[in-house]
Amino acid sequence: MSSVAIPTIPNRSTASITGQVSSAERKARTAELLDRARECPPGERDGLLEEVIVLNIPVARTLAARYRNRGQSLDELEQVACLALTRAVQSFDPARGDDLLVFAVPSILGELKRHFRSAAWAVRPPRRIQEIRPRLVAAEEELAQHLGRPPTPQELADELDCPPAEVEEALACGDLAHAASLDEPVAATGSPLGDLLPATEPGFEHSEAVAMLGPACRKLKPRDRRILRMRFYEQRTQQEIADELGVTQVQVSRLLQRIFTDLRRAVGAGSPRAA
Repeated sequence: MSSVAIPTIPNRSTASITGQVSSAERKARTAELLDRARECPPGERDGLLEEVIVLNIPVARTLAARYRNRGQSLDELEQVACLALTRAVQSFDPARGDDLLVFAVPSILGELKRHFRSAAWAVRPPRRIQEIRPRLVAAEEELAQHLGRPPTPQELADELDCPPAEVEEALACGDLAHAASLDEPVAATGSPLGDLLPATEPGFEHSEAVAMLGPACRKLKPRDRRILRMRFYEQRTQQEIADELGVTQVQVSRLLQRIFTDLRRAVGAGSPRAA
């Protein structure tokens, strides 16, 4: 099958005229064009298939509009839907049925969903959560109308027949498709969000290191503590320490490596993970 170029998507005024065709007329005209395309030369066939695509672009636009206001521009969603429509028309076999949309609509919706899975998340949640989200939104609206109040996560889990933990995770990831700007003003104060974020104080890391190393250092032998004091508090070189202890510089280097190993083991043994 020869490839068909993607036709220029009609502008809104042209689309409105095309959209005035009823679904029955569109279906009949589409079937007629596809039937003619089966019997004509490749060059003429490509032109007929392009006409089929343009005739059904309003359907692609309608499907794309289902996903508006989810972090992607409508123009981009329409481009994805129209590309999927073009591929569906290219691969459609009229011998298997005369209704193109029975084949094309699932293809377009599948392509839109794949687009959101790959591009529409600022922070991408697991795929199972991405697949639950559309069902969750629909179930939430339906249950809210039926109950007269927002449904609980347990009620949503019962409706979707999935674990409550997955429902809570899907609810929590609702804003992951939108990244908040640090320059965006916060309603309560009017200040940019970036100005309200806490800064990390350098002293915190030092205090944490002291708190972790203190008990480990107290367990060292007096000679090892003396070596550490000379090396890191008095800022002596290894050779100066060697002269003080009456050993070689190589021995001091080995002593320091052994002391570091002892400290790492002591700190690791006292950490929550080790416990």
